[in-house]
Amino acid sequence: MPDVTWNPWHGCHKISAGCEHCYVYRGDLAYGRDPTVPTLTGNFRLPVAHNRQGEYKILSGSTVYTCFTSDFFLEEADDWRIEAWEMIRARPDLHFFFITKRIDRMQVNLPLDWGEGYPHVTIGCTVENQEMADYRLPIFLSLPIRHRHIICEPLLERIDLSRYLDSNAFEQLLAGGESGSEARPCRMEWVLDLRRQAIEANLSFYFKQTGARFIKDGRLYRVPRKLQHVQAKKSGLSIGPRKL
Repeated sequence: MPDVTWNPWHGCHKISAGCEHCYVYRGDLAYGRDPTVPTLTGNFRLPVAHNRQGEYKILSGSTVYTCFTSDFFLEEADDWRIEAWEMIRARPDLHFFFITKRIDRMQVNLPLDWGEGYPHVTIGCTVENQEMADYRLPIFLSLPIRHRHIICEPLLERIDLSRYLDSNAFEQLLAGGESGSEARPCRMEWVLDLRRQAIEANLSFYFKQTGARFIKDGRLYRVPRKLQHVQAKKSGLSIGPRKL
């Protein structure tokens, strides 16, 4: 089934180092929009929308990449999220995947029937540096979630995740550099170190993209946007299936 993007709301405010050169901000500012004012989108009810034949627009079995132009646990979206959860609950035939920097707000307006987590929801927690790994991952591990991914993107420094990976609670570790003209460098040795940690924890590893400035063997490579994913794939560093 084809992947589907669902952005129920748009806009966010920055909360940590990984937000500094946010791609959503770049896009909005280029078009004269204020990215700090969250708004509902016209696709808010997409998961339960029907076509003219009375069928769901999103086909059963699809993966739904959710809230990639905001944060699902954004403070300003607390009321909207109640209805978003209802739509997610109504479509157990889909798999919803979202990434958050606000895992510490997950329990705000969490559905009463969440239990140990909906089996058709995967949550990725962003940890761009050691500080955020040490703050967010203990919270992430304490919460009832069926499917957990660690997202080291943009990867800003070497990160030691070993104390968290021993829990066997995660399905995948993802690493990637930062895009954009102001991107901070990502180093190959940082990626390789995360890959080693994933192997030692028997964990799937996905090297998503190099970023715009990638340092390998002491040399800085400026990688065009269209090649950042391509070069990461060609590296052959990813291990195991790309789980969702």
